[in-house]
Amino acid sequence: MELNTRHTQLSQSKASLSRRLSKLLKNRNLPLHLMLVPGLSILLVFNYLPMGGVVMAFQNYRPARGILGSEWVGFDNFRALLSFPDTSQIIFNTTYIAVIKIVLNLAVPIVFALLINEVRKKWFLKGIQTIIYLPNFISWVILGGVFIDLLSPSSGLINEVVKAFGHEPIFFLGDNQYFRGTIFATDVWKNFGYNTIIYFAALTGIDTSLYEAAAMDGANKFKQTLHVTLPGIMPIVVVMTILSLGNVLNAGFDQVFNLYNPAVYQTGDILDTFIYRLGFQQAQYSFSTAIGLFKSVISLVLTSLSYWFAYKFSDFRIF
Repeated sequence: MELNTRHTQLSQSKASLSRRLSKLLKNRNLPLHLMLVPGLSILLVFNYLPMGGVVMAFQNYRPARGILGSEWVGFDNFRALLSFPDTSQIIFNTTYIAVIKIVLNLAVPIVFALLINEVRKKWFLKGIQTIIYLPNFISWVILGGVFIDLLSPSSGLINEVVKAFGHEPIFFLGDNQYFRGTIFATDVWKNFGYNTIIYFAALTGIDTSLYEAAAMDGANKFKQTLHVTLPGIMPIVVVMTILSLGNVLNAGFDQVFNLYNPAVYQTGDILDTFIYRLGFQQAQYSFSTAIGLFKSVISLVLTSLSYWFAYKFSDFRIF
């Protein structure tokens, strides 16, 4: 009887200690949880509450009547989207610009990371990393004005160089022949530094003994890169490639909006800029909402597929 009493007391003591430890851990994590409140509040206010306005895509929305008083038209706005003459060109522009950006923002950082990986002077390496990373912190509102001045056909620095070689000035931002190339070049210049650091971090994780073994087998620098370096960073390359598939319809509103003009709508108008013009400039709220919902649904599907592929082939997961 006494033994059973002691056993019961010991069990109660363990349970009490477990509850205290659990409470202590909860209290320790409470400040961390509270730190999430501002971010979650912003996410709720700017990302989830506005989703109530999606019903405008199924209405003939009139601001004077509001959402509750506007006429319900079902899928008429989506049928109008499919029959709109510029829809196919705008979707093509969006997809083409986004895909080329994805390819360039994968290839250029990898090549540059391989190059700076061979730099042995630490002070020089840190300087290069800082310089290429700085443009990532500058918004396209500022860069748009900078590039407009630099690429001006009358007084821009780039065209001054072109004219110095005896050629006619080029209207980079006003000619459909050059606009997309300008978009690609400026986007890579701004973003490749950030992506380079990701791949450079992957390079530092490769076992140096593999290079030593390859050198002993007679492999030169090129063969070491081909057979040691590239396979070593291939998992992160695969993950970055798969995750970027979700951005196929995100061609970069900030950049295009700050650089394009009516002269290059044929090659530069994308879904986001088209939605902006319809919604804010022409007050076609229902039609622009329908286009935005169409884009969001496709982006959701592509993002979900990209995360599934990332988990399937690279065992990558968020949680």
